[in-house]
Amino acid sequence: MPFVLETIVATKNADGTFHVRPYGLHRDGSDWLFMPFRPSPAIENLASHPFAVVSAPADVRVLAGFLTGRADWPMLPADKVDGVRLADCFGHMELEVADFTDHELRPRFRCRVVHQASHRPFLGFNRAQAAVLEAAILSTRLTMLPREKIESERAYLQIAIDKTAGDAEREAWNWLMAKIDAHFASEPPAAL
Repeated sequence: MPFVLETIVATKNADGTFHVRPYGLHRDGSDWLFMPFRPSPAIENLASHPFAVVSAPADVRVLAGFLTGRADWPMLPADKVDGVRLADCFGHMELEVADFTDHELRPRFRCRVVHQASHRPFLGFNRAQAAVLEAAILSTRLTMLPREKIESERAYLQIAIDKTAGDAEREAWNWLMAKIDAHFASEPPAAL
């Protein structure tokens, strides 16, 4: 079974700014596989600047925020490579592309760890934080999954929000639910 780490990945744009977005990284031995779906600026960025900085966000609002148009999170320079990391993160890894396999839908970058650092202890996520993470992933699959599946998952995840969420988790949840609701509101009505 694949090990997928849900993270925030920063790659360098041609103009010197950084493309920072949530991505899942797949572990393969001591390497990490970065497989963004096309189109993604990260693909071209890594072709010209083969380094990525991966942050483990300490606040689930960061994941929800990037997926709902809230991308202004404090960043700091990376330690060893030309890149940036989240200021508020449990830790980060700085990766260098070691190999590239092209694909029409999902190219694969095999990356090696150049540097990694811990910035605070990770004591684990509560159920609401895990629910926000799952809802964030669900919100990226709105055009791939049937509405019934999305609604079923949403209802199940709502239980954890109702039981264990603090203010930050509720705020992140509400951003994601607004995104999902907006998607369904834009769908044409079902045929009778």
